[in-house]
Amino acid sequence: MTQILQYLVMPLVHIVVALAAILTFIALNGLILVYVERKVAGFIQRRPGPYEVGPQGLLQPLADALKLMAKQLVMPRGADSILFWAAPLLSFTPVAICLMPIPFGPNLTGWNVNLGILLVLAFSGLNVLALCLAGWSSNNKYSLLGAARAVAQSVAYEIPLLLSVLCIAFTTGSLNFADVTASQSHGLFSWNIFVQPLAFLIFFIAALAETNRAPFDLPEAESELTAGFHTEYSGMGFGLFFLAEYSYMIVVSAVGSVLFLGGWNGPFLSGHWWMLGKIYALILVMMWFRWTYPRVRFDQLLNICWKWLIPLSLMNLLGTALIINLVR
Repeated sequence: MTQILQYLVMPLVHIVVALAAILTFIALNGLILVYVERKVAGFIQRRPGPYEVGPQGLLQPLADALKLMAKQLVMPRGADSILFWAAPLLSFTPVAICLMPIPFGPNLTGWNVNLGILLVLAFSGLNVLALCLAGWSSNNKYSLLGAARAVAQSVAYEIPLLLSVLCIAFTTGSLNFADVTASQSHGLFSWNIFVQPLAFLIFFIAALAETNRAPFDLPEAESELTAGFHTEYSGMGFGLFFLAEYSYMIVVSAVGSVLFLGGWNGPFLSGHWWMLGKIYALILVMMWFRWTYPRVRFDQLLNICWKWLIPLSLMNLLGTALIINLVR
């Protein structure tokens, strides 16, 4: 009986501790990325960025967080109260689950599951449902337009993203992140970015669109829709959407690092620091794109996907399957 209890309790304890660690990491990551994004924007635009609150502006994210927590929560007249407040929670909740199966180091995985890639793809798709609920329940025409854009954009760009991930699954023969990482442990040129460069390019572009980052931030589009799906949100309602965006940046960067950049494997002295370095390198590229390229029109956004990314990803997938069959 004691052995049965240990068999049931130990995995549960491990999952609870992993969830607590991931939520702490997400909170700290939000504070860090707010500061980093402002500094990157300032550097690109030749201005200092935040520097008044604390030394070199280091306390500015903390001041922003306190301001959001202190602000009054307001719901517009005629809004659906249940869906209105459920939307930000639904947007943020799947993030911790998405990070659970990702190996950050040799023995640093929250939950080693055989279908980890499928788990992440399934739960990350809940974010678009949250954006749809936020826009529809707000009783605001700008929010509704932003929600419609979010749904159309997500439906379009999930297809090339899935097809690029399938190329890696075919190449490695597994949907387990640990197996994919192990297959890239034979040196720098065993990383999948050298084996599947087109799949990596498609994955990264689709990831930008899936996280609503510029130049694909059409669901928000401040100049057109004031703030899109979260126009009517204030205080921590807006704060959860804000934190969720940065958290999904971590998710897609972590998935991209494992699938294409060798995960925690490095050219020398492999370890978790390589994984974190790759994640934040991809995030810096996302920030660089935001403050360099202008926002595309919505028809251009859909044309990029349906006319270019999906055909290219299909051809790449068929080519991968053909080469695997010939080799085996």
